[in-house]
Amino acid sequence: MKTKKLKSFKELIVWQKAYKLVLEICKFTYNFPKAETYGLVQQIRRAAISIPSNIAEGYGRKHKTDYHRFLSMAYGSLLELETQYMLSIDLGYAKQSGTIKGLLKEVGGMSYRIMNPKQGIEAGKTIP
Repeated sequence: MKTKKLKSFKELIVWQKAYKLVLEICKFTYNFPKAETYGLVQQIRRAAISIPSNIAEGYGRKHKTDYHRFLSMAYGSLLELETQYMLSIDLGYAKQSGTIKGLLKEVGGMSYRIMNPKQGIEAGKTIP
């Protein structure tokens, strides 16, 4: 099977979904209390923005080890974002979003499979 060479990081499905996640997070945090403008709002948006940014930077490095390192940073930011998302809901700042939950799961799963391709095909292994 012949694989197509991507011309840009923007063609990466994981980047596209991570980018959409940022847009959803910006909408999600729009009505947070003013007291959180420089607290949780800034922190959650920064974590979200770093996900597609690290994916893009890793793709631009052109070495597989660098790409995986940046994907690992993006995955860490995703886990940070998920924690802040849960905290926001528990604090009553917003209601759960099925779209955000779905994107967190998709981006996390895709990133994990890219970083750990063999684990994805071994029998009996579960992938986040």
